[in-house]
Amino acid sequence: MNQAINTWNKCLAFIKDNVDETAFETWFKPLAPIDLKENILKIQVPSKFFYEWIEEHYLQLLKIALTKYIGPDAKLIYSIKMSSDPAKNDAHLMDLPSANRPKVETRNKKTTKSFAPEIKNPFAFPGIKKIHIDSQLNPHYTFDNFVEGNSNRLARNAAMAVSKKPGGTSFNPLLIYGDVGLGKTHLANAVGVEVKSQFPDKTVLYVSTEKFIQQYTTATQRNNRNDFIHFYQMIDVLIVDDIQFLSGKPGTQDVFFHIFNHLHQNKKQIILTADKTPVDMQDIEQRLLSRFKWGLSAELQKPDYETRKKIILNKLYADGVKLPDNVIEFIAQSIKTNIRELEGIIISLIAHASFDRREINLELTKEIIQNYVKHTKKIYSINMIKEIVAKYFNIDVEAIQSKSRKREIVQARQFAMYFAKKITNKPYAEIGKSIGNRNHATVLHACKTIDGLKKVDKDFNKYYKDLEVKFSL
Repeated sequence: MNQAINTWNKCLAFIKDNVDETAFETWFKPLAPIDLKENILKIQVPSKFFYEWIEEHYLQLLKIALTKYIGPDAKLIYSIKMSSDPAKNDAHLMDLPSANRPKVETRNKKTTKSFAPEIKNPFAFPGIKKIHIDSQLNPHYTFDNFVEGNSNRLARNAAMAVSKKPGGTSFNPLLIYGDVGLGKTHLANAVGVEVKSQFPDKTVLYVSTEKFIQQYTTATQRNNRNDFIHFYQMIDVLIVDDIQFLSGKPGTQDVFFHIFNHLHQNKKQIILTADKTPVDMQDIEQRLLSRFKWGLSAELQKPDYETRKKIILNKLYADGVKLPDNVIEFIAQSIKTNIRELEGIIISLIAHASFDRREINLELTKEIIQNYVKHTKKIYSINMIKEIVAKYFNIDVEAIQSKSRKREIVQARQFAMYFAKKITNKPYAEIGKSIGNRNHATVLHACKTIDGLKKVDKDFNKYYKDLEVKFSL
């Protein structure tokens, strides 16, 4: 009997963490453990209605709890003990609409429920098979074709360690961050692909944050929030891309918080990607940001010349193309921003040579790069703008973020706000939060100040012109 009580109390603690308080008090607190023999747990329920309601609404949750604390072959027996007075049988349910109350049977009844060990989708999950979960991984993103260099060595080595022992390293969560086009998605997928190869029984899932938000919204509309949570809690390796998009989504943040806690407590691996560090993420709850910092945050930086050269050679080898050494070197020297642009130049070069029947040489390469750069507008984030302005004024980014009222810092802060608005066209409020947690009025004032002073102040005008050149405006 003690074993049954202990096991059921553990199940209740798990269940309580995954349902709201009212549901727990109404549907689970009245249940009582009777016996536990081998893998069969017997619990007493007040009525047939209880059994039917729990079966309809909380079967998946019970399955997860019992499998967790008893094993994959867990079975549950409901012992329905009824009073001869129908009014007493459902006395605690009298606040329910009368149409929902069942006809009461005045006899004891036992129902056995077996739980299959296989994982099933608890709801219609777009793009995922009903029984076996499709990992949604890109099989072409592997460690073999991820070029290692000084700019990414820490992140790549950490990802490799995680893939060999998912959930078993101190890198949990593993947060990979960096600017656009540096390989975050590639590296995160590579972990999943390697885990699937080394541990076929583990359930791996890759999902973008935008898709996660969309699925959560749909689940909420369909009253399937608990099913949504339970599904994600069954994943062994969860990869979430662009986690910064949780910003300003309190409901989704809350549900992700519970999923994160469950996975982490059960030593399941969590891999996140972002375009910034947790410190720089805005409008995300502190309790969630603190968990992002539990493991390792590894940055992907812009590749250096040698790494860019390796990336070009790797791309050419994969496409079965050979280019002259001077062409390869010129591309590596000219394109310094990110990997996507490097690969884009190579594709353009091969396409032009094929369609125009021209020899791939240095002259053609220069022509294509010149046109490519001319027609490719660089995408700047607010963080990038702050860094460029801070470097120009020879101060730290932290100074721009601070509350300092020193003239040179206020000036730099105003230019950062001005160019953030001009380049990104984001709302004043969002820019203010990203630059020292200011309000929209401060940003509006900064923009008006720069617009006014650049016309009458020679120094301001020079700063303005210099920064325009740096932003290629």
